[in-house]
Amino acid sequence: MAYRYEIGLRIKQARNDMGLTQVQLSKVTRINKTTISEIENGRFTGSFDIFERLLNAVNLQFEVVEKTHQLPSWDEIEELFADDD
Repeated sequence: MAYRYEIGLRIKQARNDMGLTQVQLSKVTRINKTTISEIENGRFTGSFDIFERLLNAVNLQFEVVEKTHQLPSWDEIEELFADDD
């Protein structure tokens, strides 16, 4: 699973690869530069519309996939915390 910070780094890298500053990208997308900075630093909690517009501008896409991890079962938890004899 990609976390906000990792997604932000990918967006920043894509922007840099395109040779754009945050200000230039802001003008192209009409998204405030501060918002772009928040997204790139993993602190954005705003609308998906803004996020999607930014992804489109840097030629990235959002993809939904199944989780790759699960919570342990009760048996596994007991085994993890079992006293060693």
